[in-house]
Amino acid sequence: MHILVVEDEEGLADSLRRGLAAEGHWVDVARDGHRGLELALAGAYDAIVLDVMLPGPSGYEICGRLRRRDDWTPVLMLTAKDGEYDVAEGLDAGADDYLTKPFSFVVLLARLRALTRRGRAAERPRTLQSGDLTLDADARRCRRGDTEIELTARELGVLRCLMAGEGQAVAKRDILDEVWDSPADVDPNIVEVYVSSLRKKVDVPFGRHSIRTVHGTGYRMAPDDG
Repeated sequence: MHILVVEDEEGLADSLRRGLAAEGHWVDVARDGHRGLELALAGAYDAIVLDVMLPGPSGYEICGRLRRRDDWTPVLMLTAKDGEYDVAEGLDAGADDYLTKPFSFVVLLARLRALTRRGRAAERPRTLQSGDLTLDADARRCRRGDTEIELTARELGVLRCLMAGEGQAVAKRDILDEVWDSPADVDPNIVEVYVSSLRKKVDVPFGRHSIRTVHGTGYRMAPDDG
């Protein structure tokens, strides 16, 4: 991803830059609101990490400017404040999520992955298909051929994640980030439980093997039309 970090604390800004770069991302850093706003308006970023309290325009102002220009780049706001009104102000300005300082870098990464996946999810077709398995996420309906299959909300979320991968491997952690509200607090092995349940519903009764394990990574969908 190409990520913009707007943070005036030099040590934190450098730490975020190094950490994100080590994860394979391209990172631009701005240390005041004026430069941050300039980069945010001019650049095509996949996500913006935006401090609230900045020299010059605040994080609230920068986010508000972007949204008024119909720029919906995912924004993760960083704040030293922990009051509900401060959080509400950030969300009202158009931020997608927030973290209170000090925070875990692992959690920040998970939040960024979740935000960017949600952005991609908005562009997905409403109906997903793999062979004769069809999922209408909006209507919360799943069927194999002409047979309706009842799934729980969590099962629907996991299956949607897999089917949206279009045959590519989907990591357990990516499934957690998209389907669970607090993925950092959840054991990744819970994904195995839901995949096992899905197989019993969408594969086994039909003699299929469409949900494949990708060892060391996660799972992928294969049409397996039988």
